[in-house]
Amino acid sequence: MHRLMASVAMAAVLALAAPAMAQTPAPGVAGPVTLIHAGRLLDRPGQAPRGPSTVVVRDGLIIGISDGFVDASAYPGATIIDQRQRFVLPGLIDSHVHLVSDLGGQAGFLSGITDTLPAQAYRAAGNAEKTLMAGFTTVRNLGDRGGVTLALADATAAHQLPGPRIIDAGNSISTTSGHMDGRLGFNDDLRESIPHDNVCNGPESCREAVRIQVGRGVDVIKIATTGGVNSRIGSGVGAQMFEDEARTLIETAHLYGLKVAVHAHGTDGINMALRLGADSIEHGTIFDDETLRLFRQSGAYYVPTLSTVNGYIERLAADPNAYPPEVMPKIRWRIETTGQSLQRAVPAGVRIAFGTDAGVSKHGRNAEEFALMVRNGMTPMSAIHAATVNAADLLGLSTEIGTLEPGKRADMIAVDGDPLADVRVLTDVDFVMREGRIYRDDR
Repeated sequence: MHRLMASVAMAAVLALAAPAMAQTPAPGVAGPVTLIHAGRLLDRPGQAPRGPSTVVVRDGLIIGISDGFVDASAYPGATIIDQRQRFVLPGLIDSHVHLVSDLGGQAGFLSGITDTLPAQAYRAAGNAEKTLMAGFTTVRNLGDRGGVTLALADATAAHQLPGPRIIDAGNSISTTSGHMDGRLGFNDDLRESIPHDNVCNGPESCREAVRIQVGRGVDVIKIATTGGVNSRIGSGVGAQMFEDEARTLIETAHLYGLKVAVHAHGTDGINMALRLGADSIEHGTIFDDETLRLFRQSGAYYVPTLSTVNGYIERLAADPNAYPPEVMPKIRWRIETTGQSLQRAVPAGVRIAFGTDAGVSKHGRNAEEFALMVRNGMTPMSAIHAATVNAADLLGLSTEIGTLEPGKRADMIAVDGDPLADVRVLTDVDFVMREGRIYRDDR
């Protein structure tokens, strides 16, 4: 029902959208070739970049990569895209966004009850376009309202709207009064009228909560084992879920072949999730030695979301009362401690995937995360690797994206400058291609 309702709302967005890019040829009919001439090419992040190169694209896929600039005569009728003065690399992947949201604190709280579903759909579509134009051709959306981003994922997959490929979690799951309980902050007269089928208590209830999301067609399950910084409750950010509840959520998701992303700040909730088989830990603000051991043992990914701090600092600078009193101590704590876990994770060999929590931070500025990652112990290459190869693996898309190789999707971006020397150049993307379609070209 949620996906159906959101599809109706998204239809209104599509009705007013600009015409889509040129259509893909009919099955069985080979389309024209596009040749991307790259001044430098980081085709496989983690390995040294190539010099002048040509990426050959047909029907949305890479069909070849050659050294030097291939002449169009080699492919009669081919189109040449001149990026010879630029550094070309795979489309970036943000493993943690919230496309419906771009408000925070009191403003975000009020919008949740005043905005209609169509209004949320328009906002999500706008944020998706900002994200794509910033060079992020794939995102994992970890929190939805009314199925809006599930419908948006279908629209961007069909190139009906400009936006990234979306891996979607539907509604995130927590216990009653946990981080995902949308009733927090409302008076008793309103509480039961606010949708809350994403909260659970006890194993049977938690099993049902996962199955509800599975029925909505989600790609991944997101749960919260600890409290949240933005939750309108002053109970801190330690564990707020019993082990039998967390185990049931993770086991049920895995039963359906879905990975589990776990919102967790405190060490107790992080370690519990890792012991039980979580596929990724989101935020992970406080680690101990056991956390590092469990990460290495399980192979789970750490998604640091350092950019949340930027969002908090900017909103508080504009309005010191942007957040309610019960939230402010947690925000100050998050600002003070963010980055410490990454500093421990890097030398310990923890697998890291790029994620921003955009929505708490600003959409379209996702690449600001790179500088924060480098500041806290990563190299530019390892940060880019986290936003391509590792993120693709976490999302289960390694055979399609993350590197530029024959047979993979033609997702690529280009920037002026060398991101391996100064990762901040990724905040100013000049060229964006997703599945062979050009969405941005600032030549």
